[in-house]
Amino acid sequence: MMRIGLFLLTNLAVLVVFGIVFSILSAFFGLGSVHGAGGINFGSLAVMCAIYGMVGSMVSLLLSKWMAKRSTGTVVIEQPRNATEKWLVDTVAKQAKAVKIDMPEVGIFDNAQPNAFATGWNKNKALVAVSSGLLHTMTPDEVEAVLAHEIGHVANGDMVTLALIQGVVNAFVMFFARVVGSFVDRVVFKNEDGPGIGYFVTSIVMDILLGFLASAIVMWFSRKREFRADEMGAKLAGREKMISALDALRPAEQRPDQMPENMKAFAISAGQSQSFSIANFFRSHPTLDDRIAALKDYNPSKA
Repeated sequence: MMRIGLFLLTNLAVLVVFGIVFSILSAFFGLGSVHGAGGINFGSLAVMCAIYGMVGSMVSLLLSKWMAKRSTGTVVIEQPRNATEKWLVDTVAKQAKAVKIDMPEVGIFDNAQPNAFATGWNKNKALVAVSSGLLHTMTPDEVEAVLAHEIGHVANGDMVTLALIQGVVNAFVMFFARVVGSFVDRVVFKNEDGPGIGYFVTSIVMDILLGFLASAIVMWFSRKREFRADEMGAKLAGREKMISALDALRPAEQRPDQMPENMKAFAISAGQSQSFSIANFFRSHPTLDDRIAALKDYNPSKA
């Protein structure tokens, strides 16, 4: 099942590293006067967490395309070698022109599953990639719709918006992790002489725990952006083509997914069941049934 994407994993790692650096600097060098004789200075802590939280998210965003290429083995089409590659590049070029963005890089990654993703720190510096399985199992009309869906992600600025949301979430995670860390240090470890081992250990643990729980908020946005990208796919390629493309993904839900775990939130296919569970809050994609139902009620001509 597609849940946590490369962006979120990279962000969590950056968040933990930044959290450790932040704790050390603030404790031993008085950075921002976060720790005082009376405990934490909440105002300074909030400011510093906002800065570090946003920086961590922006680093994740800037690394997203590079990491996507490496983790999926995507080969960018520099010069089309065959009719299929030329058609892919020409189709993406036409769609990019229609939504007034610069031509993205176009790539193919080796994966038996029909899948595709788009990423990049800027809508004019994006990457759109499709799997070999998608090219082998879908019709040209369906592939066109999938490409249009991914172009929708790029044109809607989903990666930038995701980074902003994640930055805000990061700030809250770091803030409350350090509040809890200070509480444990003082109450459990009885340390009144400034931050001690209890503060550092608890802060790091809470960074990880709260970071994971807070990802539910980011995943909620991810599910919303899938509906918007589907609508863009319907606009650019046609609603019936987009519905057909989503319907063609159904068999993929029944097979083990070979997509790298750290890229699954970026993909168009997400193999979820309809049953309710806590895991639903951490899903990056709505179910295919929900997406198809939304498209049937959508009229591109009135949008």
